[in-house]
Amino acid sequence: MLVIYIISSLLTVGYVGLMVAYRYGWARQPEHIVDNQYVIHTKISVIIPARNEAANIGACVAALLNQQYPAHLYEVLVIDDHSEDDTVAIVTACNDQRVRCLRLADYLDGDSAINAYKKAAIAAGVAQSTGELIVTTDADCTAPELWLLHIAALYEQKKPMMIVAPVVYKANNSLVEVFQQIDFMSMQGITAAAHRLRLGNMSNGANLSFRRSTFEQVGGYEGIQHLASGDDYLLMMKVNHLSSGGIAYLKSVDATVSTLPQSDWNSFLQQRIRWASKSGKYNDARLTGVLMLVYFFNVLLLLLAVGGIFSSALLTMALVIYMIKVWVELYFLVPVARFFGNSRVLLFFPFLQPLHILYIVIAGFLGFVGDYEWKGRRVK
Repeated sequence: MLVIYIISSLLTVGYVGLMVAYRYGWARQPEHIVDNQYVIHTKISVIIPARNEAANIGACVAALLNQQYPAHLYEVLVIDDHSEDDTVAIVTACNDQRVRCLRLADYLDGDSAINAYKKAAIAAGVAQSTGELIVTTDADCTAPELWLLHIAALYEQKKPMMIVAPVVYKANNSLVEVFQQIDFMSMQGITAAAHRLRLGNMSNGANLSFRRSTFEQVGGYEGIQHLASGDDYLLMMKVNHLSSGGIAYLKSVDATVSTLPQSDWNSFLQQRIRWASKSGKYNDARLTGVLMLVYFFNVLLLLLAVGGIFSSALLTMALVIYMIKVWVELYFLVPVARFFGNSRVLLFFPFLQPLHILYIVIAGFLGFVGDYEWKGRRVK
């Protein structure tokens, strides 16, 4: 029992320290402001991989055509990944010279096996684009009208090789969507805080920008194209090897892209397994250490809860650690939720914690050892 107490205490202290550090890092990450008189001169290419996105691509492209950005300084390339619906027809119907729709099939060697369709789509888009700065987003995303302005302004002011920016979920009040909203908001807050604290870089391809020259310099996705996931993070790690200070974080409500959560629990789990499938591919000791601490802390809570069935001492320990977890995560999340305008969802937070613990353990394990289904494809 003494060993259990020691392990539990060490993991709990480490986790509390991590959340407190994240709160500090989030507060220290400055919000980006653009002067009304600022004049932009960077040519941007927005690249959108799309597969069976007829329900979303119209709104995505419409938001991009509504950008407060000089029309001659940006283009939108939708890369159709073998869609079986009206995705291509909807994009073509936009009838705007800024928008092009490319078919991924036209840029693939039909004799070669492929596992990373999204990477192939982005690479094809980069090759056919003309912008100095490449911006990627997803077909189910919508961007605010000042999105490109903030990205370009930060790029021109600091000249980073890559820019990571926030993403938020648009959700209704269903349990599965509220759960995802809280979980994803937490990840976004951690991304901003970790960047500021240099505790490991994180990113999301729904709102990611990089120099064309940097993409070419690192060889694009060469060496990682066999991995189905990681078009964002693994590319970022290649960029990080060039210059640890070459990645900037853009904290701004006006630069925050909105996207949709998964509609059911199975789709949600498949998505998170896909994200977790990058486990073991991180070439970042700091991030690996943080992820291990978080994972084993949740494993600890699950084991203590199971052990509590047979031991009142273990049950008491589990309840105490559970309450500490809820408190310290709320301490971190309150200002993050305020930034994203989602404070109300935190009312559900304490009651969803058991489900969150279980999901972390299962998704983390399956992401490391299993395969998953995504966009109608079975991926290993």
